[in-house]
Amino acid sequence: MKILETPMFTKVVKSKDTSTAPLLQVLRRFPKEITLSALLRMSEQMPFYVVTAFVLSYMTSGEPGHNFSYNFVLIGTLIAAAIELVLVPLFGHLSDTIGRKKIYAWGAAIMGVWGFIYFALLDSGISWLAFAALCLGLIPHAMQYGPQASIIAESFPTNLRYTGAGLGYQLSSIIAGGPTALIATWLIHQFGTGYAVSVYILISAVITLIALKLLADRSRSDITDDETYDREATGR
Repeated sequence: MKILETPMFTKVVKSKDTSTAPLLQVLRRFPKEITLSALLRMSEQMPFYVVTAFVLSYMTSGEPGHNFSYNFVLIGTLIAAAIELVLVPLFGHLSDTIGRKKIYAWGAAIMGVWGFIYFALLDSGISWLAFAALCLGLIPHAMQYGPQASIIAESFPTNLRYTGAGLGYQLSSIIAGGPTALIATWLIHQFGTGYAVSVYILISAVITLIALKLLADRSRSDITDDETYDREATGR
């Protein structure tokens, strides 16, 4: 019905400390955070489109072991979505207690390994194993998607938070999400095996882990103090 602004945003509006040119300011002051926020999503967004979109054509291609019906794949994907509906807020909550970067790192690492298990099950030709892969496919994604919004948002000061987080988040759609189906299809035709896509997922996980390492963890910092960001950036 209505979502209220956070106390931090409300305070900025009342104090008239809003930015008149947030896009230019965030690009000038926080290019590193924008870039790392985009790369952070590599092992979250790219595999997501493999598991929810590419798999539909992959499993119904009519090739040996891939002659399943559309309903078979769609039902498995819907079950995966229902499982993630529960897991996303759970992992988001765990990131508040255990730590955002810890949960995210585990999610990225598991995703890197899961790609090989996932395609092994899909290519097994055994219906129940393939169906299990479809149902469980989004669990590593949930481990990353739960804490992701907080990690990215906390990387920017209040008066630039919406713009910075939006840029980093949507830039990933260009480099990670957009080309996924095309690249995955090309890999299958080039190498003739789903494991080529598994390697693609593994590379994305490595990129994510490097970006996560380089991105500051502000989950325990005072993000209401915008000067904190400038002090951290300058090392003072």
